[in-house]
Amino acid sequence: MSPYQAKAGSETRLNKFLSHNTKYSRREADKLIEAGRVEVNGKVVTDFSYRVKPSDKVKLNGRYIKPKSMHEMTVIVYHKPKGELVTKRDPKGRKTIYDTLPKKFSHFVPIGRLDFASEGLLLLTDSPRVADILMRSNLERVYNLKIRGSITPAMEKAMQEGIKIRSKKGAHEKSKIEEMEFAPFFAYQILKNESNYSKIRVAIGEGKNRELRRFFGYFDREVLDLHRVSFGGINLNNLPKGKTRFLTQKEYDDLHAFIKTQQEKAYLAKKEEKIHREESHD
Repeated sequence: MSPYQAKAGSETRLNKFLSHNTKYSRREADKLIEAGRVEVNGKVVTDFSYRVKPSDKVKLNGRYIKPKSMHEMTVIVYHKPKGELVTKRDPKGRKTIYDTLPKKFSHFVPIGRLDFASEGLLLLTDSPRVADILMRSNLERVYNLKIRGSITPAMEKAMQEGIKIRSKKGAHEKSKIEEMEFAPFFAYQILKNESNYSKIRVAIGEGKNRELRRFFGYFDREVLDLHRVSFGGINLNNLPKGKTRFLTQKEYDDLHAFIKTQQEKAYLAKKEEKIHREESHD
């Protein structure tokens, strides 16, 4: 197979193929497709719904696109300070992480989010496929929290057993999500428990929007500080705020192993689904 052909596997939407294998986002890829700057097998394709097949040869601006292997990915750790948005640009002109990150990382995508008032470990990668896999995973996320008020037995019970709430306390003011379900926390450690404020370290396996602020908000506890210190075994350690580092070799090895298991699970799930469909038609 030519090195410029799509990798074997399932077909991929054209804009997704471009974003996975170039520095452009899907939105930017759509504009490139619309402008007639993308060719597939020697012909200009302006159909957004076109699906790239393993045998297709794709050109952008007259140059072949070589599909990336996920093993070619780069992942960095960024110590996000408070007061930065995890987005490319903000209509209100507020500071974003890309105002601080070195320009060479301007095409990297964040793996999950930390809100404006939160800080700590943020992973970014040049592989949207890797970002998608990790965001959807139940890898452990560890946070240090400072909350206003004490930690009650009811809160501990919810952390241990999980809870479904109907409340917008702690949510973003524009959020329309009223109900949220929380799985049991992986672990928690109460570091300080007093009536004026408390400190707690929690480990969870989800990455929902403002999840922890909403969890504690349900119990009328305001989160004063939220600091993520670990994601999937990758730790912040002593990295200064506003600085980046590359993953260590061990961290890359562990990440590759995890991605491989996720791909195998996805393959088996699709295989079982196909068998089930075929059996239901018999």
